[in-house]
Amino acid sequence: MGGSASCLRGGSESRPDRNGSAAVTSPRSGQVISGAGSNVQVFSLKELKFATRNFNMMNCIGRGGFGAVYKGNLKDGTQIAVKRLSAESKQGVNEFLTEIKVISNVRHPNLVQLIGCCVEGTNRLLVYEYAENNSLANALLGTKRRCIPLNWKKRAAICIGTASGLAFLHEEAQPRIVHRDIKASNILLDKKLLPKIGDFGLAKLFPDAITHISTRVAGTMGYLAPEYALLGQLTKKADIYSFGVLVLEVISGQSSSKSTWGHDMLVLVEWTWKLRQEERLLEIVDPELEEYPEEQVLRFIKVALLCTQATSQQRPSMKQVVDMLSNPTEIDLHNLVAPGVLKEPRRHPSSSGGLTVDTSSRNAKRNSAESDSIQTRDMNSNQFSTTDVSPR
Repeated sequence: MGGSASCLRGGSESRPDRNGSAAVTSPRSGQVISGAGSNVQVFSLKELKFATRNFNMMNCIGRGGFGAVYKGNLKDGTQIAVKRLSAESKQGVNEFLTEIKVISNVRHPNLVQLIGCCVEGTNRLLVYEYAENNSLANALLGTKRRCIPLNWKKRAAICIGTASGLAFLHEEAQPRIVHRDIKASNILLDKKLLPKIGDFGLAKLFPDAITHISTRVAGTMGYLAPEYALLGQLTKKADIYSFGVLVLEVISGQSSSKSTWGHDMLVLVEWTWKLRQEERLLEIVDPELEEYPEEQVLRFIKVALLCTQATSQQRPSMKQVVDMLSNPTEIDLHNLVAPGVLKEPRRHPSSSGGLTVDTSSRNAKRNSAESDSIQTRDMNSNQFSTTDVSPR
């Protein structure tokens, strides 16, 4: 992925590389990246150190496989979020700026907006708009749970908004983007609780092997689609699985990766499946939701179960998910496949560790191996059916 000196507006020093062509050196502060989304500015490391109080840990508002995020304040008072990419990002200046152009041009109301970057020496930093209410993980599962009350109307809007942003990445963005790490901490909330997906496109800034490893060890085991974690198959369907888990978290108010249910220590997806078999689905609902429309909540749970089926081909596209969440439809689960659940096995004297996938479908893993590539066609509409319900 080659860039050129022309990718910077305002000029930057360049020198010929070994092949005699111009190689871009670190761009200067105040420049704007030509060809990128509007107002994507180059910041100096000094400016970002000042904004974040030298990346003070008190300003750290998040940490993940791609690096740490710090809250910052520019000299004009603008609040920003600065992601300091971890050392595994080995790209040169050309490649980094080329990817910045790609990411900055992917714009949607439910995606976090990139407003700038910094590349000095080995430092690679991204500057984003600041989300006043931090992440969904904090609001729903963490310390802010009591401070940001989320009634059903707000939770439904968060699910639909997140689905819309993910559908845009999968089906409209140029190029199409598979997120790889949909989870509550990557869904940011602005001052009006509008959800915005963060960390999209960052996989391109890391070598494939590093990205895959960081995703698996970043504490998001409860979100991983089994065919991706076990077989290395990265498709849009892996994102859809993770989104289904996210919806169940929003409904239950419980973390998929930290909570278990029943004597068998079932994870959230398994517990939901068990409740469906026993016709007790509404028991998954967060007790703090004192009032909610039962039909709509049941529809959201059913959509989540469709998304987390073990066989990836059976999962709907995100466009279909948006339609089902947004419209009063009856969802037929007659052909629903049991969810695939990635779990760390219980310790046993003869166990060598590793990961297992639990599913009631013996053929789930084999079917997943035949799943679609990154350019797969969406599932046929006759694999499950929905019926429009006219409002009463």
